[in-house]
Amino acid sequence: MNKIKSLLHSYEQYIAIPWRDDAAPAQRVIFCIYNENNERVLRVKIEEFDIATTQAGHDWALFDLTNTFAVWLGSQKYAVKYFEQPNLLNALYPNYLRYLAGEFRSFLLGHSADSNTVVAVEGVASLFGILKVKDVVDAFAPLVKGRLLVFFPGSFDNNNYRLLDGYDGWNYLAVPITADKEF
Repeated sequence: MNKIKSLLHSYEQYIAIPWRDDAAPAQRVIFCIYNENNERVLRVKIEEFDIATTQAGHDWALFDLTNTFAVWLGSQKYAVKYFEQPNLLNALYPNYLRYLAGEFRSFLLGHSADSNTVVAVEGVASLFGILKVKDVVDAFAPLVKGRLLVFFPGSFDNNNYRLLDGYDGWNYLAVPITADKEF
């Protein structure tokens, strides 16, 4: 069985477990962790995660971060200047995070996401070098009434998450689902 198929199997086992109604936002976050080399394979298989979720009796909504930075940057008044001098962007990254939170809030309203919905987020690799996934998850988690599922290309070891196996890891108390972890 390939790694993404194994990840899907682990997810199916986990998502079928009854949900606690009293879980705090940070306790409702799930990370599906996979090797970054499998990004394209995972994207092809996303629909199977949707099917597994609905078969477990939950609703599904998929939010894609992939193009959000380009859309946001292109809408900036001085976008051309930022392309010419990218070092000027560092001061704007908090605005990008606020933009993401606003887009995510609108997405949730448009999809009528409730306490029975798994809200999946793909495209987090596009945040590398711009924002920390932890900051985005911290902004998104309180907005989700059901479960927040983050497709995470990287690694997980001793509660330490590393996006794209980069040097900048962090400790986060989400539920980690990996290809080799059975529930």
